[in-house]
Amino acid sequence: MMHALLHENRDASGHASRNVNQSVASMAACSGISMICDAMIRFKRDRSVASTQEGILTMSMNRKVGHTTASLGAVGVLLLAMASNPAHAADEVTLQLKWVTQGQFAGYYVAQDKGFYEEADLDVTIKPGGPDIAPPQVIAGGGADVIVDWMPSALASREKGVPLVNIAQPFKRSGMMLTCLKESGITSPDDFKGRTLGVWFFGNEYPFLSWMSKLGIPTEGGEEGITVLKQGFNVDPLLQKQADCISTMTYNEYWQVIDAGIAEDDLVVFKYEDQGVSTMEDGLYVLEENLADEAFVERMARFVAASMKGWDYARENPEEAAGIVLDNDATGAQTEQHQVRMVSEINKLTEGSDGTLDEADYERTVETLLGGGSDPVISAAPEGAWTTVVTDKMSAM
Repeated sequence: MMHALLHENRDASGHASRNVNQSVASMAACSGISMICDAMIRFKRDRSVASTQEGILTMSMNRKVGHTTASLGAVGVLLLAMASNPAHAADEVTLQLKWVTQGQFAGYYVAQDKGFYEEADLDVTIKPGGPDIAPPQVIAGGGADVIVDWMPSALASREKGVPLVNIAQPFKRSGMMLTCLKESGITSPDDFKGRTLGVWFFGNEYPFLSWMSKLGIPTEGGEEGITVLKQGFNVDPLLQKQADCISTMTYNEYWQVIDAGIAEDDLVVFKYEDQGVSTMEDGLYVLEENLADEAFVERMARFVAASMKGWDYARENPEEAAGIVLDNDATGAQTEQHQVRMVSEINKLTEGSDGTLDEADYERTVETLLGGGSDPVISAAPEGAWTTVVTDKMSAM
């Protein structure tokens, strides 16, 4: 802000020379906008310097004092106008993550940290997830513009009334698998019968249930079925031998098992990709109604483009990307070793993706989810559940 001079110079008679200070204030206020002020302040000045007994310098203005007052008024109007019309604000975007702050979402944190969102004229807020946070519920309640979710969860939510649409797919491959203790005697899916398997819920159970349905193995227990243990987001059931196998991701829980002291040779893993039942993970979803707004589509195109730039940077600089993730971890629960390893594993899943969903990957996911026998994850092939309108606009930018 510009402050007018408040000091008063007094002449030998003790009268305040306010006009002088007002003139100086006018010139000071205009110093940053000289072109405008030159047009506003057009008057002649007669300058004379006199020395009084007190040694005070004074300036005498010409008779057109009214011009000075008018100029000050014009400056005030201009400054008020500038205050009421601030610089252009970046478009706001709120992103809800599927899980807590970790390398799984490195691309978004990198895009924010390296200024990629700012370059795209975006002000992005990244909201971490957690065990009790379901992204479809968050966006349905107006808590986010876009969410990260797995396609099985998103399609199931769509069928239940939350009109989610996939607008981009940064993850090209699935990282989900079952990890079993070798000592359990399990060597193939045929050995699952009669066993206890740890399964994540909150929408993460759908790929597993579809897989069991495809195998024809009931999930209600018994000798011919499997007992489902509702697994927390940790590896304790395996370490404490409460389950024969647990759900793990290639980039996270599997390494927690290793870090707990169990050797890789003492484990048997079943990757969903290898079993032919993998489904798409970590896609970007919005509410269908918002896609009718061209401005929203354009904003999402800038968001996806900047996010993919963040993922590209993370692949080229995994250690730096892990450090950025750690900087954003408010809990302090993550470790550098684990995050560097996670980012490196995540890079294997995002490699080859430009953000555009491959229709073949979508069709495979839908087929897997429909192949649930008497209890499929979705009852019919969805319509309008994905679009390229955002990535097409992104490509044209």
